[in-house]
Amino acid sequence: MISPYLKIAAKNNKELQSFRPLPKETLKSLREFYRVGLTYTSNALEGNSLTETETKVVIENGLTINGRPLHDVYEAVGHAKAYDHIHELVKNKTIEEQDVLALHRLFYQQIDPDRAGTYRQVPVVISGSKYSVTPPAKVPQEMKKFIEWFNKNESKMNPVEFAAQVHKKFVFIHPFVDGNGRVARLLMNLALLRGNYTITLIPAIRRMEYVSALETAHIDDKGFINFIADCVVATQTDLIRLLRNSIAISKQNSNQASDSKNTTEDILAAIKANPGINAPTLASTLNVSLRTIQRHLKELSDADKIEFRGAKKNGGYWNC
Repeated sequence: MISPYLKIAAKNNKELQSFRPLPKETLKSLREFYRVGLTYTSNALEGNSLTETETKVVIENGLTINGRPLHDVYEAVGHAKAYDHIHELVKNKTIEEQDVLALHRLFYQQIDPDRAGTYRQVPVVISGSKYSVTPPAKVPQEMKKFIEWFNKNESKMNPVEFAAQVHKKFVFIHPFVDGNGRVARLLMNLALLRGNYTITLIPAIRRMEYVSALETAHIDDKGFINFIADCVVATQTDLIRLLRNSIAISKQNSNQASDSKNTTEDILAAIKANPGINAPTLASTLNVSLRTIQRHLKELSDADKIEFRGAKKNGGYWNC
């Protein structure tokens, strides 16, 4: 039986698909919005001290933040580069092992060049977890199995459930010395994008719930899948609201432009029929406020479509 969270996510995704095609400017702004949002939230889950505004400044302006550790700055810059790369991987027919290594390399290059993009060769322990991760000697083998599983099941599973499973399986292997959580969330979002879903954020405020669901997933992963699906729904809801408001504003502006064009045409027609007509008479004739008439008259005068003749008190407007 499909989870209600997955059903809501599918319904929301259908509505988001209905907004397409989006203007290029909108697509670009959304990509930049999530570039900052995912970088900030994913790093914050791991204890990064940068605020969302500071993250934006670091990755968009290339500035360091006074009083913040350089390590945190490197995490933000590296994550933004890895985020850009997942958009390239969306286009590929399959995902390869080298793609995962490239994501880690981009994220970790400035932090530790020697370990960036290479599997760990030492055992690690996950703080707060009672479960062990893959021994270092078996990491390459398990990663090959992971990639095979990814490519075999991507088209067979619900995209949100598949993304959650990608995250879980990768974290349980824990192939790198550091940065596994960040790469897991990047892979999760890569899976969502490849399944025609949008980027999904896990807020830092939900960290304990997130960690608990992931720990329980060692025995039963339904709770973790539902948690990820809930995060998908929350992110979708925000995006739907944003797009609805954007469309409403666009329609309002379009209507205003149309009304403005009609008023301009009515003014020109009235002046043609009544040469020398003044602003108050135009306002009364067209049932439009005097202020609006005066604004249009100025625009038409500046465009040399009409001219004012006579004295200020008793003159009027003529077509050029």
